[in-house]
Amino acid sequence: MPEWVSPMTPSINVLRLTPQSATQYRELMLEAYTLHPEAFTSSAAERAALPLTWWETRLQTTNGPGDVIFGAWDGETLVGVVGLSLESRAKARHKVTLMGMYVKEHCRGCGLGSLLVTTALQFLDTRPDVNVVQLTVTQGNTAAQALYERFGFVQFGIEPMAVAVAGGYVAKVHMWRTTGSAASTGQTGL
Repeated sequence: MPEWVSPMTPSINVLRLTPQSATQYRELMLEAYTLHPEAFTSSAAERAALPLTWWETRLQTTNGPGDVIFGAWDGETLVGVVGLSLESRAKARHKVTLMGMYVKEHCRGCGLGSLLVTTALQFLDTRPDVNVVQLTVTQGNTAAQALYERFGFVQFGIEPMAVAVAGGYVAKVHMWRTTGSAASTGQTGL
């Protein structure tokens, strides 16, 4: 996977994370879970309890099913991430879930979210077996939903009470789009 350099912020490089990035990835995601508990199904406490080997395993760079995580680096600092969860079941291998999107507060508004989504979608374009990418976004997170809509994601449902948070529940908006391989074969499903 090539390194991506943002034209908007030339000091930012987006790379596929490897097990050597596990410590920084863990730190960034624990920040995300803590600051935005409504955005993630996992809690900071659950993920903090996992050994570093769990995080390293998540970042294994195999070509089969599992997770593919991209990180945006500002020098030596990991400032944003996005993940893809590749299905292992034969009947669902054509679908991928975009997940774990997070950008540090001080880096928002400079196009980093777009760069991360672009990188993830470009990776999927290299996978002819993948036709659909789906995601969930917390209902009311209009900035994130607008970002995904700019990339052609459309809403297909709302899951009420999707995530339990302090003081109640939040709903999740389910979104999807086809990938480049599906579009090139006319399999849009829309």
